[in-house]
Amino acid sequence: MTPTPTRSPQVFGRGSWPEARRIADVLRKETIGGVLLLAGAVAALVWANSPWADSYESVRSFTFGPEALHLNLSVGTWAADGLLAIFFFVAGLELKREFVAGDLRDPRRAAVPIAAAVGGVIVPAVLYLVINLAAGEGDGKGWAIPTATDIAFALAVLAVIGRCLPHTMRTFLLTLAVVDDLLAIAIIAVFYTASLSLLPLLGALLPLAAFTVLVQRRVRSWWLLLPLAFAAWTLMHASGVHATVAGVLLGFAVPVLRSRKAGGPQAGPGLAEHFEHRFRPISAGIAVPIFAFMSAGVAVGGLGGLGSALTDPVAVGIVVGLVAGKPIGITAATWLVTRFTRAKMDTGFAWIDVFGMAVLAGIGFTVSLLIGELAFGIGSERDDHVKVAVLAGSLTAALLATVILRLRNRTYRRIHDAETADANRDNIPDVYQQDVPVHPAGSLSETRNSPQP
Repeated sequence: MTPTPTRSPQVFGRGSWPEARRIADVLRKETIGGVLLLAGAVAALVWANSPWADSYESVRSFTFGPEALHLNLSVGTWAADGLLAIFFFVAGLELKREFVAGDLRDPRRAAVPIAAAVGGVIVPAVLYLVINLAAGEGDGKGWAIPTATDIAFALAVLAVIGRCLPHTMRTFLLTLAVVDDLLAIAIIAVFYTASLSLLPLLGALLPLAAFTVLVQRRVRSWWLLLPLAFAAWTLMHASGVHATVAGVLLGFAVPVLRSRKAGGPQAGPGLAEHFEHRFRPISAGIAVPIFAFMSAGVAVGGLGGLGSALTDPVAVGIVVGLVAGKPIGITAATWLVTRFTRAKMDTGFAWIDVFGMAVLAGIGFTVSLLIGELAFGIGSERDDHVKVAVLAGSLTAALLATVILRLRNRTYRRIHDAETADANRDNIPDVYQQDVPVHPAGSLSETRNSPQP
C-alpha cells in the first residue's frame, strides 16, 4: 500500500466546510456587534464634548452595588470589570472550540495564527517602550495598550470594505484576535495586578470547580450555573486579579465535544456551542457596546487639546504601536513561519493580503481602553490621552486597511462570483468537496474529481 503523502500546512489555507459555516455565523454576529460598538463610541464622544458633558461624567461615576461584598462600584467599573467578563467568557469558549474541535486542532495550522498574534503583541510593545524611554518616561507602564486587536470593530470594517475577500482571511483575523485576547488577559493578570489577596483567590477556585463539574456533566440549568459564575467573578475581583480573568477560566471549563452518554457522536457539538449561541449576542450586542459607551467618552478640547494629547509620548507610543507595530509584527511572524517551517502560502494569496489583514489588526479598542484604565487610572489626564490615542490609531489603521483591502477586494471579486456559482444541490461549494469520496448517486464510494481508469 502506498502511504498517503503528508501535506504541508498552508497560510490562509481553506479549512473544512463545517468550520467555514461556523466561522461565517460568528462573523455575522461580531460584525453587527462592531457596528453597535462604533455607535456607542461615537455617542460617548458626542456627549463628552457637548454642553452636557458633566452629566456624562456623573453617569459614569455613579456608584451602586453591595458594600459588604466590596462591589459598590461605579458604572464605568461595572462595565469594565463586569460586562467585559461576558466578552472574555465568549473568547474563552471560542479559543477552546478552535483548539479542540476546530481546524486549529492541527498544531501545524495553529502555529501560523499563534505566531502572528505573538508577533502582533511583541513588536507594538517594544515600539511603545522605545518611544517612551527615549522621551524620559521610564516606567513605560502602558506598554500593553497597543497590543490588543478589537475583533468586533475590525470585522465590522472588513464587512464593509471586503465583501469579496476570501473567508479564510476572515477566519485568520478572527483566530488571531481570539489568541490576541488570551495574551491580553494573561498580561492583565500578570502585569496589571496591583495587589494580590490569596484568600479570595483560593476561594474563587471552589465555585469555579463546582461550575466545571456541572458543565462537564452537561448541566445547563442557569439557576445553578449563574450563581457559581457570579461567585467566582466576585472572589476574583476581591483578590486583586482583574475580574475578567474569571470569565476566561469559566469559558475554558465548558466542554466542547458531546459525550456519548449525552447522545450523539463523540465529535459532535457540545455545551460550548450551546453557550456560545446564547452569550455571543449578549457580548457583541450589549456588553461591548456599553463598555465602549462608558469608556470612549473623552473631552478632546478642540484642535489644541487634540494636539496636546497626541504629543504625549504615551499617545505617540500607542499610535505607532497600533499603526506600525501591529502590521510589522504580524507580517514578520507570518513570514518567519513560512520561511523556517513547512507552512506554505495558499495558492492565490499574496503577501499584500497578509499585510492588509495585519494593518486591519491595528484596530485596537475594547481591550486597549481597558488596559489604559488599569495602567493610568480611570479619569486621569493620561487616561484621556490614551483614549484619544487609541481612537486616532484605530481610525488610522482602519483607513489604511480600507485602501489596501479595497484594492484586493476588486481582485477577488471574480473568484467570489465563481465560488458562489460553484455550489451543489447540498449547498456545499465544490471547492470544499474536492477530496471527499462521493458516489454519483450520493454514497461515499468514489472520489470526486479523481482520475478515472
